Amino acid sequence: MSTRTAPRATGFDTITERETGLHRGLSSRQLAMIAIGGAIGTGLFLGSSFAIGFAGPSVLVSYAIGAGITLLLMGALAEMTVAHPTSGSFGAWAEFYLSPLAGFLVRFAYWAGNVFALGTEVTAVAVYMRFWYPAVPGWIWIVGFSLVLVLVNAANVRLFGSVEYVFSALKISAILGFLGLGAWVVFTAPAGGSIGFHNYTAFGGFFPRGFAGTWLAVLVALFSYFSIEMIAVAAGEARDPARAITRAFRVTMLRLVLFYLLTLALVLAIVPWTVTVGGPTQSPFVTVMQRTHIAGAAGVINFVILIAALSAMNSQLYITTRMLFSLSRAGLAPRRLGTLTSSGVPVAALLVSTFGIGLAAVLNTLFHDRSFLLMLAISMFGPMFTWLMIFITHLKFRRHHAAERLAFRMWGYPWTSMAGAALMAAALLTTLFTEAFRPTLVYGVPFLLLLSAGYGMRVRRQQASAHPTAQENR
Repeated sequence: MSTRTAPRATGFDTITERETGLHRGLSSRQLAMIAIGGAIGTGLFLGSSFAIGFAGPSVLVSYAIGAGITLLLMGALAEMTVAHPTSGSFGAWAEFYLSPLAGFLVRFAYWAGNVFALGTEVTAVAVYMRFWYPAVPGWIWIVGFSLVLVLVNAANVRLFGSVEYVFSALKISAILGFLGLGAWVVFTAPAGGSIGFHNYTAFGGFFPRGFAGTWLAVLVALFSYFSIEMIAVAAGEARDPARAITRAFRVTMLRLVLFYLLTLALVLAIVPWTVTVGGPTQSPFVTVMQRTHIAGAAGVINFVILIAALSAMNSQLYITTRMLFSLSRAGLAPRRLGTLTSSGVPVAALLVSTFGIGLAAVLNTLFHDRSFLLMLAISMFGPMFTWLMIFITHLKFRRHHAAERLAFRMWGYPWTSMAGAALMAAALLTTLFTEAFRPTLVYGVPFLLLLSAGYGMRVRRQQASAHPTAQENR
């Protein structure tokens, strides 16, 4: 019997029903703020340093391309989420519209990628704390902050939503403050000085690394936008999923593009891109604040980007937990991981998902400054593969519902989803030819093959237990 016919025979409701038990405690305001806050984290505040190093001032083009891909993804996500609001989200959709194997690969690859992304965020926390306490080992901050966030996620979804709302509000307020201060610094700077838009072309031109460098920086830009897809997962615990996801889609993209492009435009005008490239030693935003010579400004912005990293960690703990829960309820992970506490939290899945934090602590001790880029390269495969599969799933979703009137419809189908899939495939292939990101596919492809082999073995065991062997029949 084909493994694809069972879910189609009973409809998507079968998948929705098996993931029941999670509490719908997130408001539409919280979901919209989570969507924005989840994508404003270490990728912008620390990863942008690497992006500027790859592209120079043309990093603005890189982030614009990344924003365009993200816009296409948000449209596809919103359409499918309104139709099927469930915590399994894009993993469950891939299972139903593509195949059970696709659903398994998407959920597990995404879970693993976010587990490693936890490592990048917590490694960044150690970097930020070094600003105030340079002599304290980074692993102490990793363990301490991680423990607090695990406890927040273990309580209930309302506490998670409230904490993430506050974190996101702080980040957005700080970015608005940075935009105001940065604009004042740039437009009041004396003509012919070291501050101004002439910095865009004064050090090797706008494209000092050529188009190749600009495209390479798109990889970091995509990493910066990753986690925006978590609103599809969170919609499974929203009080009014259709209204919440539609509102989030409308407000998120404009704000993200403004925040990313305007902040980077000011950073590059205040500090030459050759100086902004600080690697993992310090955020370029802190460098900018130091150049303004405003007392305490660097410390304030360092505190804000610390909050940003903690916010991203908080979100990633949430999303990895729900993906593992969905895998368990689908019978593709140990049953224990699908159990819920009385407050509706899959704590067992949460504890397993903290693996990336432990790995980050080890790598931070062994590789120190190189640990961030290594964790970034490894963690990128899961989200990049997931984004590619979301576009492919959307193509099948729309074909399946061609005769229906959908509550929310993405414009430009099928060209928008085809363009998104092509761009994500190109980005994935690019990693193979780039030394900094080569671990992405070097780790990712064997990982997918191992997952596929493991899935095949599990299916065969299930079939063997369900049907007697020919020997037994005789």
